[in-house]
Amino acid sequence: MRSSNPVFSRRGFSRDTGYAGFNAQQPQAGSPAAGAGPYATNPYATNPYAQDTQLGDPTQAPARSGAMTIDDVVSRTAITLGTVFVTAALSWFLLPVDPANINTSYGIGVGAALVAFVFAMIQAFKSKASPALILLYAAFEGVFLGVISSAVSTYVTPGAVPQAVLGTMAVFAGVLIAYKMRWIRVNRRFVGFVMAAAMGFMLLMVVNLLFALIGGGDGLGFRSGGLGILFGVIGIILGACFLALDFKQVEDGLTYGAPRQEAWLAAFGLTMTLVWIYLEFLRLIAILQGDD
Repeated sequence: MRSSNPVFSRRGFSRDTGYAGFNAQQPQAGSPAAGAGPYATNPYATNPYAQDTQLGDPTQAPARSGAMTIDDVVSRTAITLGTVFVTAALSWFLLPVDPANINTSYGIGVGAALVAFVFAMIQAFKSKASPALILLYAAFEGVFLGVISSAVSTYVTPGAVPQAVLGTMAVFAGVLIAYKMRWIRVNRRFVGFVMAAAMGFMLLMVVNLLFALIGGGDGLGFRSGGLGILFGVIGIILGACFLALDFKQVEDGLTYGAPRQEAWLAAFGLTMTLVWIYLEFLRLIAILQGDD
């Protein structure tokens, strides 16, 4: 399993078995597939977590004690997303975006986003999960989301926030069902396509931002009008692809007996992806309502 959301990950996928599903069977010890993943139990695999307790019989690889379970992933993800929700709600009510303090609220929101990005990058380049870093990221990300959501709801589109939340939940459920039913094939080619598309998407957004800072307005128009709608849809589709990659990470961790601490990395990646999808929905709804 990789260390975070695919945008920031430094690890590659552990296996390329075609159609992926949560019910994948663990490879038999001693088979070539058993040494293919980062958590394989083959004692000759280059797996830092492998346990070779049955010396003298390399074909016998017992199950790891303290291995990650799906309950671990669900609970850590709930904690991380709960932290985002709580700080977002607090910032919504404590930092109201009104004419009297709009600059202060925006300043705190942007500052929180930058701090969250720093914590995310630190975690992404760490070899092990740090629950403190992940929860700090979630807390500051929640502050940013609270401010930006309040601004959109107040000045652009009342009701956009619940619509964006429902849209995010719908994408999550749809991708989960598609992955579970093996309608999505997550392999190296899929990963390469998603990574290339994500890099291109973010590069275009950076160029648009630079033009906006230099010339004012919306730069090249990637975030308003028809182009804004198109790129909003593309952003949501990319987020759905990231979810498929996150599910693959979780599956690999469960299949190969990743240590329980890796559940925090799964929660980190899922949270980053859901935040991405929510922001794209929020922006898309604002554009669509603004064009009415």
